Amino acid sequence: MTFAWIAAEKAEFPVTVLCQTLQVSPSGFYAAQGRPESTHARDDRRLKVLVRAAFDESKHRYGSPRIHKDLLEQQEPVSRKRVVRLMQEEGLKARARKRYKCTTMSDHDQPVAANLLDRRFEAEAPNQRWVGDTTEFVIGSSGKLYLAAILDLFSRFIVGWAVSAVNDRHLTLKALEMALKRRCPEIGLLHHSDQGCTYASEDYQARLDTRGIVCSMSRRGNCYDNAVMESFFSTVKSELGEHFDSHGDAKMELFDYVGAAVMW
Repeated sequence: MTFAWIAAEKAEFPVTVLCQTLQVSPSGFYAAQGRPESTHARDDRRLKVLVRAAFDESKHRYGSPRIHKDLLEQQEPVSRKRVVRLMQEEGLKARARKRYKCTTMSDHDQPVAANLLDRRFEAEAPNQRWVGDTTEFVIGSSGKLYLAAILDLFSRFIVGWAVSAVNDRHLTLKALEMALKRRCPEIGLLHHSDQGCTYASEDYQARLDTRGIVCSMSRRGNCYDNAVMESFFSTVKSELGEHFDSHGDAKMELFDYVGAAVMW
């Protein structure tokens, strides 16, 4: 009865849409019709296997843009629109991004810098403009883990990062030291962050001064002044999640993910 209805309606609607509506496979319909499955339908079945494999390998983190990129890297000449359709037919949906959560500790008496970056999120060469920020992950039922990172606005790669169970100046300094050691920037680099006490601290500012780095800070409570870092952290949490069973699990996941985004 189901396949008979599809056969009656296929002149008005695509077979794949009708099959999806009735939750049956196109291959089953064509088999029931006693004629071979079309080349396009066979290719869809083959691509669905690759799409699901990429989706599962990403631990359900990837949406259609990343899945599409993976297939192209595998020399599969498939359109983004087709990947979207195949994912919808298979019920594959990436994790939703969380809303912004402020972790800035800006209630302090340290001097703050002007917003010299002024939302100009581009650079003409490496090591001209860096942006830094810190985000929070949940460990177990109530534990915390903090990730501090610095990103180069030219390459959009992470140039330094660190994790710690405590959100203090030692965390941000560790990320800064990694960036300085790996990139060795010249005098005049612009470093932008929020007004948090970890970035406004005397130790952090002294390190910037000794390297001839110009400090810029977002306006108080304005996350859009550091939108590139907010976007990066949003992507991390979308693809990894923001809750881990243990500090060890979190560090391992972050090392694999953020480490792959580091500009060496």
